[in-house]
Amino acid sequence: MMKTTAKAKTVSKPVKKTDAAKTAKQKKASAVKYVPGEDEIREKAREIYYERIARGEHGTPEGDWKEAEELLKGS
Repeated sequence: MMKTTAKAKTVSKPVKKTDAAKTAKQKKASAVKYVPGEDEIREKAREIYYERIARGEHGTPEGDWKEAEELLKGS
């Protein structure tokens, strides 16, 4: 008669992230958000204005400004 020994398999449990680790990751992601300055927005709005006029389209300076903000912020 032969003796056999069965080895128990060990299963590792997944590591849970702590709330502090999740918060740190969220802060890091939100800290990278780009906010353009007023001068940068003004310059982009000026570009949009000249392109719009060259195409013969109607618009307003406020619309150009809003479009410039959205483009620069990536919205």
